[in-house]
Amino acid sequence: MAHTVGGCSLALIFIIVLLLVKANIDACKRGDVTVEPSHVISLGSAVNISCSLKPEQGCPQYSSLNRLILYKVNEKINLLHGHFLSSQVTDLPLGTTVFFCKLACSKKKELRICGAEISVGVVPEQPQNLSCIQNGERGTVNCTWDRGRDTHLYTTYTLQLNGPKNLTWQKQCNGHYCDHLDLGVNLIPELPESSYTAKVTATNRLGNASSFPSTFTFWDIVRPLPPCDIRIKCVNASVSRCILQWSDEGLVLLNRLRYRPNSSGSWKMVSATNVKGRHDLLDLKPFTEYEFQISSKLHLYKGSWSDWSESLRTQTPEEEPTGTLDVWYMKQHIDYSRQQISLFWKNMSLSEARGKILHYRVTLQEVAGGKVTLQNITEHTSWTWVIPRTGNWVVTVSAANSKGSSLTTRINITDLLGPGLPAPRQVSANSKGVDNIMVTWEPPGKAAPAVQEYVVEWRELHPRGGTQPPLNWLRTTPYNVSALISENIKPYSCYEISVYALSGDQRGGSSIRANSKHKAPLSGPHINAISEEKGSVLISWNEVPAQEQMGCLLHYRIYWKEQDSNSQPQLCEIPYRVSLNSHSIDSLQPRVTYVLWMTALTAAGESPPGNKREFCLEGKASWSVFVAPSICIAVVIVGIFSMRYFRQKVFVLLSALRPQWCSKEIPDPANSTWAKKYPIVEEKTQLPLDRLLTDWPNPEEPETLVITEVLHQVTPVFRHPCHPNWPDKGQGVQGHYTSEEDTGYSASSLPPSKALIAETGQLVDLYKMLGSRGPDSKPGHLVSPLTALPVDYLPTHEGYLPANIEYLPSHEVPITDPLEELEPQHISLSVFPSSSLHPLTFSCDKKLTLDRLKMGCSSLML
Repeated sequence: MAHTVGGCSLALIFIIVLLLVKANIDACKRGDVTVEPSHVISLGSAVNISCSLKPEQGCPQYSSLNRLILYKVNEKINLLHGHFLSSQVTDLPLGTTVFFCKLACSKKKELRICGAEISVGVVPEQPQNLSCIQNGERGTVNCTWDRGRDTHLYTTYTLQLNGPKNLTWQKQCNGHYCDHLDLGVNLIPELPESSYTAKVTATNRLGNASSFPSTFTFWDIVRPLPPCDIRIKCVNASVSRCILQWSDEGLVLLNRLRYRPNSSGSWKMVSATNVKGRHDLLDLKPFTEYEFQISSKLHLYKGSWSDWSESLRTQTPEEEPTGTLDVWYMKQHIDYSRQQISLFWKNMSLSEARGKILHYRVTLQEVAGGKVTLQNITEHTSWTWVIPRTGNWVVTVSAANSKGSSLTTRINITDLLGPGLPAPRQVSANSKGVDNIMVTWEPPGKAAPAVQEYVVEWRELHPRGGTQPPLNWLRTTPYNVSALISENIKPYSCYEISVYALSGDQRGGSSIRANSKHKAPLSGPHINAISEEKGSVLISWNEVPAQEQMGCLLHYRIYWKEQDSNSQPQLCEIPYRVSLNSHSIDSLQPRVTYVLWMTALTAAGESPPGNKREFCLEGKASWSVFVAPSICIAVVIVGIFSMRYFRQKVFVLLSALRPQWCSKEIPDPANSTWAKKYPIVEEKTQLPLDRLLTDWPNPEEPETLVITEVLHQVTPVFRHPCHPNWPDKGQGVQGHYTSEEDTGYSASSLPPSKALIAETGQLVDLYKMLGSRGPDSKPGHLVSPLTALPVDYLPTHEGYLPANIEYLPSHEVPITDPLEELEPQHISLSVFPSSSLHPLTFSCDKKLTLDRLKMGCSSLML
């Protein structure tokens, strides 16, 4: 099987070679192309190219038609009729150029005769910077050099090494990347001072060039391998003495060490020559990640350093913390006897912590008593506690790791009621780029010499109800009146910045709101609720998301306009810090549909509108009528109701049977237009009440229609938006609301009725009886001749009907002169039984329809 495969491969190779030879023969079967002086020439040289036809290879019909054409690549450079053509070519470029000779027997067809390639190049330059190196004691000699410029020709490089005892080693390479060679020879240290000579020679068709010889010894070219197996050990788990150890080759004489913390970019270099393979380090920092590397050398003056070893990365042991915590505190008044203190402190730096901080210890102590009140351990960088408002207190804070605790930071907390240091003045803040804010201030007047330091505090303003962002602060000397804050500053965010002047235990501070780079908010507030409240419209909205505020919000704007209106919208501007995400407006008209939306503003501009909401202010209330199930209440509707006479008398009757109508503002009967005109009308139109009830139908008027309301067993619903303090059940008849048409005839605006029909038919002055205030009435008001009603049931406003109608007298009362003083007597007048009253609710804006009524009641019963 193997022989068969081998035979097939040889046969295939033979066929390919035969085809190539035949192709070359066929390519030039018509003639030849010759080049003089050579196919390889130097840059700038001239060359002669000749083209000749072989016998009987011309045009088949007439030899005089033979036309020879010489091409340089695809460019015609010469043309001649006959069997031979010659042309001289100059200024050929570096590299290879192809020439073709063709025969043209007609204008449309050209036959290829033959071709030639001409290579243009330069003589090799002398190789430079020849150097040889042997990596490690058991390595081989490797030499490198600079080839110089490209020759553009096939060039061979030969490296030759001559040693003692006439030893010679030689090796070749060629190509564009031939600039180094490994001779494969190992120089041994038995004869370390013996000399070796190396030379490299470059050769091509145009010439050759050799480098200067390089002479060296074993110590010169042998570079040791990098050290390995690096390890470190700290005595007694302390950084006071750490020992670094490693392994290297046997002939190594020198070592050097470099190391650095991982957080640093610069190395510290030391020489490690005292003890082979070992070095003591005494200046390492505790609990710090370090990187170590080592390099070796064989001879003090000769040779080169090895490459750096692979890095050893390790963390040094912990030590007891050093330094103190930077603690800042805030006091907040709770009540007259207590105050809340909140302490904040910064994390220690690695050099101060010298280990992993496990917890912080907080101690609270009252100065006067000297006894420790509280000791607390926390893993957080803040602490809050409530202490008495009076007295002086001391708080100490320290940090602890596995090795021990840091020095304590002492904070004196004085009486909150004591005088404080005046605050810095004219605090201002300006954005400096994307993530910096420049804060400036003026010293606190006459107290400036007492200032020991300034503290600039800042915290990102979070949306209401969000998580409280961390507090940041920095300290500066009393001579500085500005500070650039850049820690934890984000672009397009709003910050609350405070500047405090400190002197001993006293301090005074001023605050300001500022932002880093800002622009107009990306969106407006989202309106989530619109409600009617006491005639006004209460609008509630969601906070603009923090990522869309793009700076400090200054104002909110509420816009509104009538639906489908082209008029300019009205607006209300609300300061952001006092808005509390709700606001009421009272300029909307009832029963008009409005479209409302909101925007937010920063110093950079106004946001796009938020969502739009439609709202219609109802502006109405409801009134209730109490109906006794055992009594049929008939409502008499007069046919000619437009007659003023009957309208007046009907409303006089209805006003006696129900309490005051509900309205948003109860009119003053003494100043109403109706009350002023009533005496004149009364004189002209006097009609007894009994005649009104019995004799009013007449032949000229339509027949009276008596209807009765059908009571259903439903739970009554009371709606009274006009009076928020609506009385509970049992406090009397509920108030009522009337339309504008009937306002002039309501009980509160009518003049006093002249008569009230008692059981004996006698008349009583109803208005004087119900409007009396008893012995405590003001001068000018009538005193009821009937009785002094309980104070709890007297009307709130002068001259109005009482809220509880159950106290109206029910037995016969003699008619007396209203100006005559009578002794108070207990009289009860019951219009409806109190035990059988049921409320019935009517909507103010709807009329009473016949589907709620039942025919058949005969008369109105009192």
